[in-house]
Amino acid sequence: QVQLVESGGGLVQAGGSLRLSCAASGRANSNYAMGWFRQAPGTEREFVAAISGIGGRSYYTDSVKGRFTISRDNAKNTTYLQMNSLKPEDTAVYYCAAALSRTSVVIGIPDYDYWGQGTQVTVSS
Repeated sequence: QVQLVESGGGLVQAGGSLRLSCAASGRANSNYAMGWFRQAPGTEREFVAAISGIGGRSYYTDSVKGRFTISRDNAKNTTYLQMNSLKPEDTAVYYCAAALSRTSVVIGIPDYDYWGQGTQVTVSS
């Protein structure tokens, strides 16, 4: 079992930056796929970015390509989402998730086993 705790959300003006962190605990081997998702009020949860457990491959939804960067530090059991050039439409609760049986990039919500509690990101115009 894995526990995930997000941090780093907040209020920022359009064009600003935030770095989200997702700290994982409960499992010694951290070579599993990780992802970030977001959910705005009245909408479904959507994929944002994912990183493989081995090799550091990453994948992004089109709307954040070139602005967001996902990374991980397996020694610290922490996954990050660096968000630059933020836009009001990025406002949402951001969730990290872990796919314990997968080492490749995973983008489907059903493929993730564990989820964090979420952190609010609000971008003002």
